[in-house]
Amino acid sequence: MAHFVLVHGAWHGGWCWRRVVQALTSQGHRAHAVTLTGVGERAHLMSSAITLETHITDVLQAIAAEELEDVVLAVHSYAGMIGTAIADRQAHRLKHLVYVDAVVPRPGESWGATHASATRESRLAAAAASPDYSFPPPDPAVFGLAGDDLEWVRRRQTPHPGHPYQAPLEFDPKRVAAVPRTFVNCTQPALGTIDAIRLRLRDPRYWDGAWQGGGGVRMVELRTGHDPMISAPAELTRILLEAAAWPFAGQAAAQSLNSGP
Repeated sequence: MAHFVLVHGAWHGGWCWRRVVQALTSQGHRAHAVTLTGVGERAHLMSSAITLETHITDVLQAIAAEELEDVVLAVHSYAGMIGTAIADRQAHRLKHLVYVDAVVPRPGESWGATHASATRESRLAAAAASPDYSFPPPDPAVFGLAGDDLEWVRRRQTPHPGHPYQAPLEFDPKRVAAVPRTFVNCTQPALGTIDAIRLRLRDPRYWDGAWQGGGGVRMVELRTGHDPMISAPAELTRILLEAAAWPFAGQAAAQSLNSGP
């Protein structure tokens, strides 16, 4: 039995992992989908006091409360900041860190640091104009969703706290890289705010070379949009199970998985 902790990205909640949680638990594994303070079913806790540290603590406390060890930690989008922090601070708790089309920051970098200036300015202006320093979600069509999935995400999305957007994260890349890692690159369509991350992870000098070393890393292409837990849950579940089995026979530095026929 493997232990999975699943952390959503901005504007989402633990709800977005429903299909993956069902798939994992049906195979006898433990799967805990965390909802960060201020969003999802915890939107009533939205406050200008919420910071990146608040969200890091949310996940650390969930792991501690569930008494989990050898955790496969899957972090989506914005939550790459959180997964990086947890690998830096509590690597002994983790078996594998899966970045699902997620932010992989440099030390001292914020979530919004790699975004286009127009995106940053728009989000910060919206946060400053709101009573609780939050900014609204985008149309989920940008995540490659359509039909019932699009409408489900549109109904469920909530504004995201603004302070985590510009909060720098300090960490030791070598300590984080000691944890085995998978980066899931969602390419159809590719979300523009992740483009800079995709480019940097191809650079063997990233994290002064640590990204390519340590506990090992693989890059997996998933031919679906930015919310694969919704648009390609079976394929994402397979990737998570492979992470739990790391190192597995025939593992490679790069793989390509299709989300459809």
